[in-house]
Amino acid sequence: MLAAGLLVTGLSACGNSDTGDAAGTGGDDKLVLGFSQVGAESGWRTANTTSVKEAAAEAGIELKFDDAQQKQENQIKAIRNFIQQKVDVIAFSPVVESGWDTVLKEAKDAGIPVILTDRAVDSADKSLYKTFLGSDFVKEGRLAGEWLVEETKSATGPVNIVELQGTTGSAPANDRKKGFGEAIAANPNLKIIASQSGDFTRAGGKAVMEQFLKANPKIDVLFSHNDDMGLGALEAITAAGKEPGKDIKIITVDAVKDGMQALADGKFNFIAECSPLLGPQLMDLAKKVHAGEEVPPRIETEETTFTQETAKEALPTRKY
Repeated sequence: MLAAGLLVTGLSACGNSDTGDAAGTGGDDKLVLGFSQVGAESGWRTANTTSVKEAAAEAGIELKFDDAQQKQENQIKAIRNFIQQKVDVIAFSPVVESGWDTVLKEAKDAGIPVILTDRAVDSADKSLYKTFLGSDFVKEGRLAGEWLVEETKSATGPVNIVELQGTTGSAPANDRKKGFGEAIAANPNLKIIASQSGDFTRAGGKAVMEQFLKANPKIDVLFSHNDDMGLGALEAITAAGKEPGKDIKIITVDAVKDGMQALADGKFNFIAECSPLLGPQLMDLAKKVHAGEEVPPRIETEETTFTQETAKEALPTRKY
């Protein structure tokens, strides 16, 4: 289960390597990992939390878990609590990219190594954390855009796109928007006519899509930064008397089971995968950084893309 193969490259992590004995208890005591989760805003996040908890139990790691409820101030408070508790390693999935330097420096000064999971921070000082484990969000957006460019290559007139962005200021929202925008620039007919945050939630996706439909009589494509917002948008599209997947093509990111089912049913058209099953890799990394071992500064998860046909093939064995 532990994806050790990804971690044996010769790359060395940025920052200090003397954190192995600073906060740990040594001996045969359990390694203690403090983990601050963004929240429970989507099916993806729920699967991610389950993966972390199950992997910690399997690895014999004591997990101190905190749910930040999508608020940065809650995460900062949780990290400070972990520092006071003298955990061995801190890991967290940042709500937004900016504003972490102070608390990360506090962890560094306490000799506690930090691992970023799923989302990055924009700190200029890379020594404030040991590694970042997660997806390439720019690539996910680019793959979504490239599919659309191919799908619409015969279009002779404007193709109107609306975009449901993730949480404002978050790495996946910023990066998926960037990658998608870069890819669709290859076809001048592709135009984003409206773009707004649905905060990665199903309710947010539905509410914003309702606004898009009222304000824009002609929408050809929806690009949603995650499945849950896309699933909420489905409800709004159907309620407006349009057929999702045909009248409005829908592209999303994640590939959670509900999203994959919508894809297999022909209501979505394309999904770029973002795997939430990071737990085993995280536990392996926690052990390595606690022991003072060097790890790569960036570790990507392995992911793919799905069409309606490949979704049908994958669904029976889907784990999340």
